[in-house]
Amino acid sequence: MSTNIDLDPVARVTAGAVGEPGQRVFYLQARKDDVLVTLVVEKQQVALLTMHIDQLLERIGTPDAGSAPDPDLLDLEEPLVPEFRVGAIGLAYEDERDLVVLQCEEFVPEPDEDDPESILVQPEPGRVRLWASREQMYGLARRGEVEVSGGRPICPMCGEPMDPSGHFCARSNGHREIDRLS
Repeated sequence: MSTNIDLDPVARVTAGAVGEPGQRVFYLQARKDDVLVTLVVEKQQVALLTMHIDQLLERIGTPDAGSAPDPDLLDLEEPLVPEFRVGAIGLAYEDERDLVVLQCEEFVPEPDEDDPESILVQPEPGRVRLWASREQMYGLARRGEVEVSGGRPICPMCGEPMDPSGHFCARSNGHREIDRLS
């Protein structure tokens, strides 16, 4: 049975990461009353979600930053028990209620062509829909920026993340190791 959750409206929505840079797991989390929903997301999904929230808010009206939740107070809540790993994320705006709708669909792997059973038994992906105010979405975007920027530094030559122990850069043609940037 697939997960199908609607939190309308959320009391709180946030993004966060747990673990050391390079080994972090990213989460999207929302709460309404006593219902806490946690989803596993990729770092790139958080980065893109942040960008798309900002673009949407530019079109519908960006709230005053002072009225948005403080990103520093949007830590993840325990327990971190994810419903599923997110495959697709969508954003929409409901004009009548002045709410942003964030929809997350579960990642479902492609069926194995060598296994006819897997083709016949394709599960329906889970879905979580979150309705949030513009202020809450603005706070989510700011928190997402903080979480994404907290990772490993990016190599200026190849654009790949650099490990704390150093980085073997493919663009250097294997001739030198680049030290971690400060």
